[in-house]
Amino acid sequence: MKNGNADEKEPLRPMDAEQLRKYGHKMIDFIADYYKSIEQFPVLSQVQPDYLKDLLPNFAPDQPEKFQDILDDITKKIIPGVTHWQNPNFFGYFSASSSIAGFLGEILCSGLNVIGFNWLTSPASTELEIIVLDWLAKLLNLPDKFLSSGHGGGIIQGTASEAILVVLLAARDKILLRIGRNSMDKLVVYSSDQVHSFFKKACQIAGIHSENFRVLQTNASSGHGIDPRILDQAIHDDMDIGLIPFFLCATVGTTSSAAVDPLVEIGLITEENGMWFHVDAAYAGNACICSEYRHYLDGVEYADSFGINPYKWLLVNFDCSCLWVKDQRDLVNSLTTNPVYLENMIFRKNNFVDFKDMEIQIGRRFRSLKLWMVFRLYGVENLKEHIRKNIKLARQFEKLVRSDNRFEIVCPGMFSLVCFRLLPHNENDGGYELNSKLLDAVNSTGKLFFTHTIISDKYILRFAVGATLTEERHIIESWKVIQNQATLVSRKFTQQNKN
Repeated sequence: MKNGNADEKEPLRPMDAEQLRKYGHKMIDFIADYYKSIEQFPVLSQVQPDYLKDLLPNFAPDQPEKFQDILDDITKKIIPGVTHWQNPNFFGYFSASSSIAGFLGEILCSGLNVIGFNWLTSPASTELEIIVLDWLAKLLNLPDKFLSSGHGGGIIQGTASEAILVVLLAARDKILLRIGRNSMDKLVVYSSDQVHSFFKKACQIAGIHSENFRVLQTNASSGHGIDPRILDQAIHDDMDIGLIPFFLCATVGTTSSAAVDPLVEIGLITEENGMWFHVDAAYAGNACICSEYRHYLDGVEYADSFGINPYKWLLVNFDCSCLWVKDQRDLVNSLTTNPVYLENMIFRKNNFVDFKDMEIQIGRRFRSLKLWMVFRLYGVENLKEHIRKNIKLARQFEKLVRSDNRFEIVCPGMFSLVCFRLLPHNENDGGYELNSKLLDAVNSTGKLFFTHTIISDKYILRFAVGATLTEERHIIESWKVIQNQATLVSRKFTQQNKN
């Protein structure tokens, strides 16, 4: 990366417009050069634990240091310890979306540095958030109940984990208000075995007894989605012993395989039993701005809450998680705080919701700027094209996998995720040893990075396309690396077994 050589002759002041201009230009140049050279770095950081402890001093500096020295240290000491999520050869987990528009929105958010916990603290922060969430809801063709024109509406959380927690708390308090606080130990929640791992933590935070957390087993025959018959039976079994089913977390695009729960069927079940129905579409929900994928949200009309993460696929830089609820009052009743020092005329008139009463934290960032900038600088049609391009590249990778009879596709190709594995000589360990060695071998090359999961007792390799810079050549080159390492790993594996 290029670095300037001019030394700073004056100390950096906390906030000086001309110094901001000077140093800001340098930082933008530094980041732009990083993106120009990003493919030169190993995708997965190759450092060992505690590497940085030996490179940095034990105490913070007493006196200011030169900005150029800090940039040099970032290049020499920080960058080697970075796993490059924006590298076009990053195929792990689900992508962390990025774009110039998202980056510029983040700069503006940091530059204004408002803490918009209520309307008075920054009217534009509250009002822009309401508007852009209505924009996105309409793009997703969500039911009108999720729009701000009624009792519903949206709020930008940091992550889907926060969104899940706040709706679980709202659902808990809503039912306890009706049946009494002493019934807490009777509350039961439901999800598939493919639900996001945070859901269990959310239940712990919300005080749901661990023995009342129902994990519904999925299998290939149901596409690894919830089987409505199993759900219905579990609910009735719990009611028969005096428990109270109150919450179901469904998923559109599970982490392991991008599976989709049948929202219509399970939505009808939750409606019949008076349960809160949350749909977590953090990853795949973004694709549903495209008409050909919107059917995966059929049944969302039964949901009490729904969320997606634009930072996963809509070119919005992390963090930005959009949550919609059909009745904002449920969140407010659970999470409101009204200290006297926050009272004001707008608060008394109740013309605007205070977003602090719909989330865990009080202070909040002006995240809607990022979403607004992305919509305006790219436009909806270009966002759709970005998603379609990623899905096309994933199908191309899947075709390459199918062309090599040493491998198999394990799950149906969903969205931009491909689940595959190197066929083991026997299934004693579900292919764990062979495929885990292949994964480690490929990631250790630094040429690409991807991750794994366990599905139906099989060790599965996950190849998730989504990085903004990924092109066809990256797919082809990555597959060659996987094939070459598969040859080496299989050879070593065979020799070990012979010995």
